[in-house]
Parts: sequence; C-alpha cells; structure tokens
Amino acid sequence: MSDGLVEETYTDAFGRSRTVDPDVRDAVVATMGAIDDDDADAVAIVPAGGPLPAPGEVVLEDGTSLGQLDALPNDVPFGYHSLRAANGTDRMLITGPGRCHLPAGLREWGWAVQLAATRSRRSWGIGDLSDLAALGRWSASVGAGFLAVSPLGAPNPGPEPEPSPYYPSTRRWGSPLHLDIDAVTGVERCGTALDALRTEARALCHVRLIDRSAVHRIKVDALERVWANGTSRPEFDAWRADQGDALQRWATFVVLTERHGPGWQRWPEPLRRPDSVDVRRVADEEADRVAFHAWIQWCLDRQLADASAAIRRIADMPVGVDPGGFDAWDWQEQLALGASIGAPPDRFNTAGQDWGLPPFVPTRLRAARYRPFIETIRAQLRHAGGLRIDHVLGLFRLWWTPRGADPARGAYVRAHTDELLEIVALESHRSDAVVIGEDLGTVPAGVRRELRRRRLLSTRLALFEREPPERYPRQSFAGVTTHDLPTIAGIWSGADLADQRAAGIEASESSMAGLRERLVRAAGVATDASAEAVTLELHRRLAAAPPALIAATLEDALGVEERPNLPGTVGGQRDNWSIALPVALEELPSDPRVSRVVDQLRR
Repeated sequence: MSDGLVEETYTDAFGRSRTVDPDVRDAVVATMGAIDDDDADAVAIVPAGGPLPAPGEVVLEDGTSLGQLDALPNDVPFGYHSLRAANGTDRMLITGPGRCHLPAGLREWGWAVQLAATRSRRSWGIGDLSDLAALGRWSASVGAGFLAVSPLGAPNPGPEPEPSPYYPSTRRWGSPLHLDIDAVTGVERCGTALDALRTEARALCHVRLIDRSAVHRIKVDALERVWANGTSRPEFDAWRADQGDALQRWATFVVLTERHGPGWQRWPEPLRRPDSVDVRRVADEEADRVAFHAWIQWCLDRQLADASAAIRRIADMPVGVDPGGFDAWDWQEQLALGASIGAPPDRFNTAGQDWGLPPFVPTRLRAARYRPFIETIRAQLRHAGGLRIDHVLGLFRLWWTPRGADPARGAYVRAHTDELLEIVALESHRSDAVVIGEDLGTVPAGVRRELRRRRLLSTRLALFEREPPERYPRQSFAGVTTHDLPTIAGIWSGADLADQRAAGIEASESSMAGLRERLVRAAGVATDASAEAVTLELHRRLAAAPPALIAATLEDALGVEERPNLPGTVGGQRDNWSIALPVALEELPSDPRVSRVVDQLRR
C-alpha cells in the first residue's frame, strides 16, 4: 500500500520526464515503515445529505448518536463524525463545506511582517507581540486590512534558539522570545527587580543583528522572577485545563530538554516516548516547572489575542517541524523520521533541496484520523483571520529523500489530497479565516485549478510572474517578493549579489539581471529608474490589480537591501532571520518612504 504512494515518474522543472531509480524508490518506501492495510478505509468524506460508505451508527463530533443510518441527514453539522459498523469498525466521517471561507468582494492590502525584525524602542532585543499589536493598530488606521506574520511557533527549547521560524520545534505552541515581558500578568509585583534585565535587553536593540541567545537568557530569567513572585492563577488554571494533555506534554518536553539538552533522540531511552512511565514521573517531580512553562503559553495566548484584535492577522504555517523537536517527539508514530522533505533540482537550486524536515506518512496520518494535522491547523488559526500554508503543494505531494541522501535522489510521495483539503476548508469556516496557498515553483498540472475550486488564494509575486499585475487572478494573494527572495533595493543596487558572494554562494549575474528585468516590466518603468521609483510604481500597479489581497514588505518600503533569509546558507555563512529593520517601529508612521508606499497602496 505504501508502495503505491510513491510516484515512479515525474516531470522536472525543465519540462523533462524523469523516472525514479528502483533503488531510490525502495529506499523511500522503507522510510515509511510497516503499514497496516486494515487502516485503508479509516476515513471517508461524506457531505450533508450524502450516502454513507456502509450502513451504521452515526455519532457526531459532540458525541450525539443519530442512530443507524445509510445516509447523513441534510441538516447534519460540519464536523468530524464517526460511523460505527456492526462488525465493530469505526470510520471517521469528514463532513465539511468543501470550500474555504472567502468573503465576497474581499479586497485588502497589508504588510508581510517578519516579527523578530520589527522592534520598537521598548522591545527586549526582538520584535514581540505588543509590537505586533502596535503595528496592527497603526496599519488599520492608514487603511490596511491585514498583517501576514512570520511563523510564531516555538523553536526547540535551549540556550541557542533556532533562528529560522520555518524550522520550529512545534507548530502548536508559541515562541517565548516573542513575549512582551512588561505586559505579562504579575510583572508589576516585581517592582524594580527587573530594571537591570530590562536595561540589558533594550540595549540589544542598539545592534542591528538580533541576538536570540541573549534574548532567551534575559526573558527566561525575567519570567522566572515573575512566576516566583506569584501570579493570579484561576484564569490560567482554567485555560490550562481547557488545553488538555497537549499542553502538559509540551511543558514536560521543555523540562526534559532543560535536563537533557535539545534533541529528544539523544535522551535516555525511557524518555524518548511521551507516554512512558519515566516521562510521567519527571512531570510529577517537576510539577511546578511544568506549570511554569504552561503559564508561559497562557501569557503568549493572551498577548496573541490582543495582537490580533485591531486587524486581520494571517498566520504562516511552516511545511514541517524540527525532527528533534516536540511535534516530532509527540507524533513519532505518524512521521517518517528516516526521511527528509525538500525539492528536486530546479532553476534556482540545481542540486536540489533538503529542508531537514520529516514528513507525515500519509497512511499513518490517515489511521490517526488526521489528529496531528487538525491540531496543527487549529493551533495556527488561534486568534487569526487567515492562514498561509507554506509549500501548499505538500497537500498534493512531497519530495522525499532518505535522511542524509543526495536531495536529487528522491521521489514524490502522494498525499490524500481530498481529505486534507476538506479539513482545511472545515477549519477555515470554523475560524472565518481566509486561506492562502504558497504555490510557487514547479506546480503540477491541475493543482492550481483544484486550489481555485477549493477557494484557496494562489500566490502571485512580481519576481516570479511573467504577466503584468493587471493580469494576476482575482483569487490570489499578490506582492513583489518573499523572505527568501531579494528585496527591490537589493536587486537594484547589486547589494544582493554582493551578499551572496560574501556568504560563499556562486552568484549568478544573469539570474539577477533577469529579476531586474521582471521588476522593470511589472512596474512599467525605465531601466534607469531609481529603486524608490520602481518600488512606488510596482505597488501602485499592484493596488490597481485584481487580487483579493495585496501585500507589501516593510523591507521594500524602507529600501532595505538585505533579504531576511538567503537560501542555501547556514549559520556562520550569513545571519539569516536576524537582520532587524533599520528603524524602530515608532518611526514607521513618520518615515516618508513608508508614507509614499502607503499612499500607493491606499489607491
């Protein structure tokens, strides 16, 4: 059964048909482990009023039994129901709307934001959720409709946090680095005890590079002091109880990491399973420390709600998680920990890509009734009005390679697309959230048609598109660039080429010239126009174009030459995800460059 999920052939980025070597295919299949064929019929999509796959007792998501049926009632609510057959089998029924929430006539502009880089004068070395709230209030006041915010998931616990928000320990719980310590409940009881830490942390903002290790040390110290001083617990206790076992396991995982270091695969054997007796023993022994880490998540949840109040916040869901992190520890039965996802060779990466993220085994995820996927989507949509799904092509198929293998020697593994998209649509409706698919790169035939049918917004970027903005589709999320691509100023000045060379990358002048030409065509300007003229004209044209959502980056508005991330580089080559904006958040409203971009977008 797992064998049938692996595609034997594929069409590469250059239009050539490729056949996967049998030994490569066998190696990919081996990473899935043994598959139980009894789970083949574990899930069915049945719309309201639709016939059931077999007669049986229907039990709704809330536990209500509808009795023995052979079809669902026309008024059955959307949800994850159960079909219990006479032979004792229990099948999951997904009953959803079929299409995502998408308000009629939706037409908004907003900012694509790297929160870590968006610091204020009161920040403790890194952009935090109070900064996000302030940015949202100002953006709404000048006519913006949304903030598309970088992923906020927690990195693997430890003194040296992973910089990339796309390599999280968990996609369900938030990063303590983004807590505003001064807004934490109970901080007032500390009086002047935090003054020295506050001064040290704010001094970090005088350096452009973000020092996550220092931020982590200072903020954890401050949070420990607040916790030790005592806080009002009833509201936290009620929230903690509502979050259930998942929060308890996360908080326990953090405590275990504090004891044994990051990377659960290196822990003592009895601690590598979240349901083990030894893990429960540690949780009991360290009950106060476990409660402390759960309380941090409560503080984050409260601040995230405040940060999402003034404007539509679009969350960003990474395509995977750190194999040594919490989600991989918690869901190791559903993941292929011996495999890594990425991409085959293409025009941008001729050697292929290995993202170091383990994929879900489609059959195992299905047998688990999609619980990990549903929990992840729900966590991402907490307090959000939208969701960007990074590499949405992964809901159709993913490029797998055995861990450590050449990324070019992999194969595509198909997903159960209809079921995944039905879940996305259902959760979208429950949260009244629009959904954006990041469908850049080599897109297989039929994918965009299916995304359109399901009412996911496609992604259209001037640096990728050959068509002018006025021809971008209505059902899309459009902009100029992303965190992985050069900024307008970086292309125009040549600074991005210099940045690549300094990082040891063999930079292509012809490729950069091609990107420059695309900007010229999209903006409709002369080749000798200034970078600011290109920026303003591009955003004027985007604002007049059909897409439902138009995004600008603060980097482009401020004329920043460095892109947030340079793909293909690692620590020591370049300070990815660590370059703060050159001005404080308080200066954005009065910065003439930003004001001119806002004027174009408001049109």
